[in-house]
Amino acid sequence: MEVWVGVPDDPYIAKSELSNVDLQLREGSNVLATITTVLDPDQTSEALQLVREVRAAIEADQIPLTASALEPFADRLR
Repeated sequence: MEVWVGVPDDPYIAKSELSNVDLQLREGSNVLATITTVLDPDQTSEALQLVREVRAAIEADQIPLTASALEPFADRLR
């Protein structure tokens, strides 16, 4: 299980114009859940903190592997 936070690729938008930061749960090449966060692309330390928080919640079996479970994490400012 991988917790990924970053700017996703979009073949229809130039990379320089992308500004959404997504939170994704991945297993291999499969994306199990994805949600857009309130983070800006330059908030690297906040993104790492988000990854740690979500990973800890998953490892403690506090949240299911769903987008709705990720929402409270993605919507909180850091």
